[in-house]
Amino acid sequence: MPSKVSVDEANSFLHEAFSDAKNRSEVMLMEDGHAVMRLKAGPENLRPGGYISGPTQMTMADSVTYMAIFTKLGITPMTVTSNLNINFLRPCIGEAVIAEARLMKLGRTLAVAEVEIRAEGSSKVASHAIVTYSIPTA
Repeated sequence: MPSKVSVDEANSFLHEAFSDAKNRSEVMLMEDGHAVMRLKAGPENLRPGGYISGPTQMTMADSVTYMAIFTKLGITPMTVTSNLNINFLRPCIGEAVIAEARLMKLGRTLAVAEVEIRAEGSSKVASHAIVTYSIPTA
């Protein structure tokens, strides 16, 4: 089944809904229950040593899950995070971070996704998250 939202539609939504000039994240892939996003890291995303910060990785896990849900439901702005659990496995060092989400479960009121975060160009997972979203009822 194809995604209900295209990459262009997802990026347009993000840039309109979250018009912060510091928002450098972009949606790269929207497939059925699967989304990938990229963030070009700026100084505000880095810790000493060039490490991409934990809060930045958490934000990406949250955002890419939002997009993965949109692939199934269409753009549903009031779908909100209800839980995010992240494990930092190794330093995430690079100029950009890639977040990839796959829906594990999509029910009537909850969606659960597994997210892997990597530094761009690395095959090693820097952090792993399980994210739960609450889906609005009519």
